[in-house]
Amino acid sequence: MNVKPEFASLVQETDYGTPASRSEKTVTLTVDGRSITVPEGTSIMRASMEAGVEIPKLCATDMIDAFGSCRVCLVEIEGRGGTPASCTTPVGEGMVVHTQSDRLDAIRRGVMELYVSDHPSAWSGPGSAGAGTGASEFDQVVASVGLAENRYGLDGRNHVQADAGVAPGHGSLMVDYIARDESNPYFTYDPAQCIVCSRCVRACEEVQGTFALTIEGRGFESRMAAGMHEPFLESECVSCGACVQACPTDALREKTVLEKGMPDRSVVTTCAYCGVGCSFKAEMKGDEVVRMVPWKDGKANRGHSCVKGRFAWGYTTHKERILNPMVREKITDPWREVSGDEAFRHIAGEFRRIQYQYGKGAVGGITSSRCTNEETYLVQKLVRQGFGNNNVDTCARVCHSPTGYGLGQTYGTSAGTQDFDSVEHTDVAMVIGANPVSAHPVFASRLKKRLRKGARLIVLDPRRTEMVKAPHMEADYHLPLKPGTNVAVVTALAHVVVTEGLFDEAFIRERCDWDEFQDYVSFVSDPRHSPEEVEKLCGVPADDIRGAARLYATGGNGAIYYGLGVTEHSQGSTTVIAIANLAMLTGNIGRPGVGVNPLRGQNNVQGSCDMGSFPHELPGYRHISGDATREIYESLWGVKLDNEPGLRIPNMLDAAVEGTFMGLYIQGEDILQSDPDTKHVSAGLAAMECVVVHDLFLNETANYAHVFLPGSTFLEKDGTFTNAERRINRVRKVMEPKCEYADWETTQKLAQAIGLDWNYQHPSEIMDEIARTTPTFANVSYELLDKMGSVQWPCNDKAPEGTPIMHIGGFVRGKGKFIRTEYVATDEKSGPRFPLLLTTGRILSQYNVGAQTRRTANVVWHDEDRLEIHPHDAENRGIRDGDWVRLASRAGETTLRALITDRVATGVVYTTFHHPDTQANVITTDYSDWATNCPEYKVTAVQVSPSNGPTRWQEEYEELSRKSRRIEGHMEAAE
Repeated sequence: MNVKPEFASLVQETDYGTPASRSEKTVTLTVDGRSITVPEGTSIMRASMEAGVEIPKLCATDMIDAFGSCRVCLVEIEGRGGTPASCTTPVGEGMVVHTQSDRLDAIRRGVMELYVSDHPSAWSGPGSAGAGTGASEFDQVVASVGLAENRYGLDGRNHVQADAGVAPGHGSLMVDYIARDESNPYFTYDPAQCIVCSRCVRACEEVQGTFALTIEGRGFESRMAAGMHEPFLESECVSCGACVQACPTDALREKTVLEKGMPDRSVVTTCAYCGVGCSFKAEMKGDEVVRMVPWKDGKANRGHSCVKGRFAWGYTTHKERILNPMVREKITDPWREVSGDEAFRHIAGEFRRIQYQYGKGAVGGITSSRCTNEETYLVQKLVRQGFGNNNVDTCARVCHSPTGYGLGQTYGTSAGTQDFDSVEHTDVAMVIGANPVSAHPVFASRLKKRLRKGARLIVLDPRRTEMVKAPHMEADYHLPLKPGTNVAVVTALAHVVVTEGLFDEAFIRERCDWDEFQDYVSFVSDPRHSPEEVEKLCGVPADDIRGAARLYATGGNGAIYYGLGVTEHSQGSTTVIAIANLAMLTGNIGRPGVGVNPLRGQNNVQGSCDMGSFPHELPGYRHISGDATREIYESLWGVKLDNEPGLRIPNMLDAAVEGTFMGLYIQGEDILQSDPDTKHVSAGLAAMECVVVHDLFLNETANYAHVFLPGSTFLEKDGTFTNAERRINRVRKVMEPKCEYADWETTQKLAQAIGLDWNYQHPSEIMDEIARTTPTFANVSYELLDKMGSVQWPCNDKAPEGTPIMHIGGFVRGKGKFIRTEYVATDEKSGPRFPLLLTTGRILSQYNVGAQTRRTANVVWHDEDRLEIHPHDAENRGIRDGDWVRLASRAGETTLRALITDRVATGVVYTTFHHPDTQANVITTDYSDWATNCPEYKVTAVQVSPSNGPTRWQEEYEELSRKSRRIEGHMEAAE
């Protein structure tokens, strides 16, 4: 890898937040007699910590900027008067600091004595560590300063409030005391224990960027409050947990801690929700999880979290989890619980029968983007080695398969180019077809923080998402393009860059194929790609397109982040190529702060692709037709591999309806709810003779299953996930599987039942096999991951500790490839019968098809899918907010309640797909991306009209679901 000298340190050191990255100049000082050298600008507090000296503190934490208000972290500096706060005082050359003295001790005790006089649970006598949970940071500071008496008594008004157990009114006081707020399902707020350190407020502002909290009142009446003195549940709080984590007292505390007590051990693992891949400490008491705390050393999240990862893990112990294997002859029969051995024998027998009767290609498998790399690797191995075909696919087919194709064609690798830390160096961010505030909230917080520091923002989205305007930030350009016109708009941006001479010629000559570039220039310069012409297609003013293009091309480091609003189109692959072209045109590839960054949806959707889950690719994105690649696996597995690609998910369903595909093993995916054209999916599943669902719950696909294998949660297994930045993170088992086997063990048992000689003892052995056979994973091992915390592939001899930033000095494919991006309008068009365009997306509190989050308290924020419709369109149809409406397309119809909002433009409606009773994908059609078959979820022509309630289809489906959940000898297992 050729690395420019100015970028070498950034490639090798991804932790931009470490002291070493702040300044190259260092100073040497003495702290309590210890000499230490630190970067210039380091605070005395941090310098002391690095010298092994702990200074008491209350208002300071490493997650937020120094504040200097608590007056506990005071120090003495020789040659200077006073006692400055160590958190806000920078070091100086030759400085001599004392953190302990009689004077400092007296001041700290005096300060803490004042706090304690009005803090009901902190101190109840000499030597006491306090009440409450007994482990708050405040309690520890009280003990550390040696406070042995309280001269002011315990008559402070917070003590009175706590003793009374209520919040007494105070008439003329500026702020009445606030009653304990229990409204949030996950944490409680006790204002009597608030010491007004502002850490919660600052965390909400600086870390999360929501600005939901404030300090109300003055003097003794000061208290933290949510919103305009609202309960937390009704405020703008998004329950990320940053305030709870920052609080040094028991004012903000997890309800699980109050119920179960403080944890006694912790295990670092990785969140199993979105593609950010946050690291958490699972804090345990015995075998029970008490809380999930974001791990500050996690390189994807840097100690932050969202409501899902932080709090919504209760589904792991939900009563609806199925813990025993079940079998039934017909999908109308009740389920019959069986032993694992019987279930595996039954599946093996059925799959052998089907292949004997219908042929080798009559069975296949679907890997899970929620399971680990090791587990998805085993499923594709089972299909190829055990079934003898390449009929394996994954949910990435229906979300980011165009990313793999488009970036593979242009850059030579099927993944994003940057790490998340790179955003700290971005000057202009372009967000296309993504709403990270809802779908990737931890990354969104980092992006918003960068924007508040002065970076510029361009948003391309049919909706006015939360990224368009948020507290203390607003997009410079919002291009609310008509759904389906992505290619035209991105190509128009490139037209402006080329025709106005804003491209980076030096970069292109050095890094890209010049002949292909010249061909691309002749294509993109055509007047039909001008903003004025494209405005007629997309509805975005030409001036806005021109302004956005100029800003991206000239504003400094430009980074593009995109989501499913790009890929889930009939031209998804073309749009990804257009984005790649735009980044190459402007030289925004191969250094910090730039790049093309797909925001992956599920926790391991990147990993499932990496592991060979597509029917045409072996692990590492190597085509199945390559003789040398096949020989690697044939030698190891002892079988001859088919050199022809297998069936994709849509092809499997088509073949099932035709009667040639009869058996399917589905690991951890609910294709009936998540895939398009639900009626076609149900018809395909109903035609099969042995559908095996391996999951946590009886999901919607299980309505058509003949065998159910219980799955394990991320807390019950070892393995790895790979996030959207190619970061391989360890998943560590914190409890034994409630269903006997981890998912990799279940797949191994099935493989053994069909005659394969598998004998893995631990997932680390599976990763060792992946590393032996996959060049981009050649150096990956559990030992390396435990040592470094995580690595980003490629990780091999050329990059032994991983590759945070791709394409430095050159592209993986050699020269970057410019490709023409001709706009082809989708066949799904609006008209008199279906005049509106439906697009879909996610909401913060729910995840994907909701199987996990709907079984947590997150339902209090989003207990049903709503149809967003513009006031003009609603008025024309006689629809009021909250009314039941009929949503109909050429494929089908459903009903749901209306939400009238101007966040969508006229002619566009929007809904989420988190609840199965909505059956949103009954509406979506079978149109798909030309290159990858990724469904066109984002453009469906529909009509909306008033309704009296659920459709006949919904009622029939609900009855089928009810019958499908019957278990012999048990009460009905309701979803």
